[in-house]
Amino acid sequence: MKKFLLIATAFVIGLSVSAQEKTDDVIKLKTEKFDFGKIKQGTPVTTYFEFTNTSDKPVVIESAVASCGCTTPEYAKEPVAPKATTKIKVGYNAANPGAFNKNVTVKLAGVADTKVLMITGEVLDAAAYDTYVKQNSGPKAKAAAAKTTKGS
Repeated sequence: MKKFLLIATAFVIGLSVSAQEKTDDVIKLKTEKFDFGKIKQGTPVTTYFEFTNTSDKPVVIESAVASCGCTTPEYAKEPVAPKATTKIKVGYNAANPGAFNKNVTVKLAGVADTKVLMITGEVLDAAAYDTYVKQNSGPKAKAAAAKTTKGS
């Protein structure tokens, strides 16, 4: 009898875990990764990750946690209505030179898994950045410069 109860309990728990929604079942992200390209040291940059609530219930962002203190996520605390769109703002302080890959882990209320957003780029000191801009001063460089200040 004990074995039967144990098996029945395990079965019920297994069903409830498999029935939980996944993040991708609830929201659709426009993009999960943003590359700032080359940016000047000491010049903070920001981008926005846009998502749409694809479910039939309001969605609440429970948390958005950065992988380090150099990255700062901001998000609306209000519920996102069904079919509505919102943005998560992610800033990077660009204090240290070198390539970077930073994550922001987003947790939705009532959803078991998380979604990881990523920002990448390379921070150049002032002299290296000025050289880079001079060598790439065509239309492509202007578009890249606009990209690092405006985000997506």
